[in-house]
Amino acid sequence: MAYPNLFRDQMGEMIRLECKPHRIISLVPSQTELLIDLGLAENIVGRTKFCIHPKDKVANIPKIGGTKTPSIEKITQLKPDLIIGNKEENDKESISRLKSICPVWMSDIVTIDQALEMIESIAHLTDTHEKASLLLTEIKALLRDFQEFIKICILPKNLTALYMIWRKPYMAAGSDTFINSMLLESGFKNLLSNEGRYPVISAEQLKSKSPDIIFLSSEPYPFSNKHVLEIQEICPNSRVILVDGEMFSWYGSRLKLAFPYFKQLFLSL
Repeated sequence: MAYPNLFRDQMGEMIRLECKPHRIISLVPSQTELLIDLGLAENIVGRTKFCIHPKDKVANIPKIGGTKTPSIEKITQLKPDLIIGNKEENDKESISRLKSICPVWMSDIVTIDQALEMIESIAHLTDTHEKASLLLTEIKALLRDFQEFIKICILPKNLTALYMIWRKPYMAAGSDTFINSMLLESGFKNLLSNEGRYPVISAEQLKSKSPDIIFLSSEPYPFSNKHVLEIQEICPNSRVILVDGEMFSWYGSRLKLAFPYFKQLFLSL
């Protein structure tokens, strides 16, 4: 790859890298995992406290705060030559301040196609085309396999669903979210697909919507078995299920685990 080079991020902003980045800070858990899977573990000099995969590799990478509360001071001291963030997960003001330290490349992901585009773009940024190509080939093959599985699955089509992300107040994934795209890809009809990104929903609204399935995510709120009973009392006619939130909301290399997970989830219904 020839440098200097201009790159456009998924928010339409251009950044210039004078050379291939060697000191990268990742502000997004799923993108940290992707960078490591692309062979860049030794190039990541900072990550958030929520960047937990793969456990053995991230343990050696310094923490720089949370996704929305990064320490500008710590990041400055680490002297990065590239910072990678995300529109939804990171704080706009923090990103603006970080741009004075070094180039910041931002992803903006709502659909699976945009997730695949992000992987290609980061491969271009970091000159890891070969590994990214293998990863993308694997993800696309697993996606096609899952799509074929959905077509022949004997479960009822267009099962209605709600995907809960928070408690007190109850909040669920709505429109214009990656979670919504994953629900649709899995054959579910999201009953909040026309009500904003993450609407607050009351117990009365939960009861009145009476979805076929209510998914309780493991993140950002750590729903557990006691919450299954709580929601089941509100919606006695719904199936309430605990699910791995990473499979629905992580849009990096974890996609290669998501589609097999969805297949097993379907078979358990």
